[in-house]
Amino acid sequence: MTSDAHQNPAVIEPSPHPEDQNPTASSLRQRIRQQELLAELGVTALKGATIDCLLQETARIAAEGLSADYCKVLEFIPSENRLLVRAGVGWHEGVVGIASVGADLASPAGYALKTGKPVISNHLGNEERFRTSELLSDHGVIRAMNVILQGDGKPFGVLEVDSRSEGDFDQKDLAFLQGAANLLGMGIERELYQQKLKSALARNEMLLADVNHRIKNSLSIIVSLFRLQAKDIGDPVLTGRLEEAANRVQAIARAHDRLYQGDQVEKLDFGIYIEQVCRDLDAAVPKCKIAVSAQHGIVVDTDRAISLALVVNELITNSAKYAYGDKSGGEIRVAIVQELAGMISIRVEDDGVGLPVTFDLKRPTSLGMRIVTAFSAQLNGELGFSTLGPGTVFTLVVPIAKHS
Repeated sequence: MTSDAHQNPAVIEPSPHPEDQNPTASSLRQRIRQQELLAELGVTALKGATIDCLLQETARIAAEGLSADYCKVLEFIPSENRLLVRAGVGWHEGVVGIASVGADLASPAGYALKTGKPVISNHLGNEERFRTSELLSDHGVIRAMNVILQGDGKPFGVLEVDSRSEGDFDQKDLAFLQGAANLLGMGIERELYQQKLKSALARNEMLLADVNHRIKNSLSIIVSLFRLQAKDIGDPVLTGRLEEAANRVQAIARAHDRLYQGDQVEKLDFGIYIEQVCRDLDAAVPKCKIAVSAQHGIVVDTDRAISLALVVNELITNSAKYAYGDKSGGEIRVAIVQELAGMISIRVEDDGVGLPVTFDLKRPTSLGMRIVTAFSAQLNGELGFSTLGPGTVFTLVVPIAKHS
């Protein structure tokens, strides 16, 4: 005999989800998720994301954290007294970057912007405080929430979430939205500050380049005056000294020319710089040929590079003046290489008659050698020479950096 239980089997309904029976647990999970989202946004801001990326990410996170259909970041345009939809999620095509709403007190977003007070409107259809924009009406929005979004010392605009579903935004939702706006505001402030720094740096670099260009031109004028006077003075000794002075000034002018042309004002490529200095000297000492082998990529502080160039200038000038006498066709070889342990080796060599037996590097008599020894000591370099028979070679080993 079959039992009644078997004859009338009971229909077992699925058990409701625990969270449906416990709204408190559901709310707690939502608040935890909101904190996770705020942490995610904070990391994005700290990583140095661009403003556009931050705006869009904030809109996404705000919409997710509040289970809202739409979210938008409104940027205040003072000249139009309107708020432009700068970023957003959920909106129809043609809204983001194009649509705008009024920034007056009759607008919820405008009210939040002008007063700094948040706005919660859970029943837009019954709203008497503010007008409802066509943008919200066209998208079926029935409730919205707005908070002010600060920028670099002044309001950037408003962060707004909008929903088509029934329900109420509450103070906890408001706290989450304001937290997202605060993080975004800090990111905007940081990005705008960095943009100002970059702009100031670019302007300073432009001004420094202009200064170096003007210095180079001024020094070139001095060089021209020296050489004009050297031609007209009628005294071979004074003519030679004026030419030497012109070459020294020209070496300094070359450094400023490099700084004007390059993208750095504190450092320059020493090998390229010396090649240019030697090219100028090659024209100034027509009886000798200057052969240069200079390693590129040796980056040196500008002040040290100029001092080293003056040393090279004096050593070449001395070789041209004394090594070959009145003979033409002599060669002066210049070699620049980077040694191990951050050192530069400078070598100036000729095949001339050699140095007099009375030559004393520690007690130089000529102005040129006094300049060489003085700058070598100032740069913490080791200066030496040797007689090749025929010829002489001067070597200077100096640290690339000032405190090496």
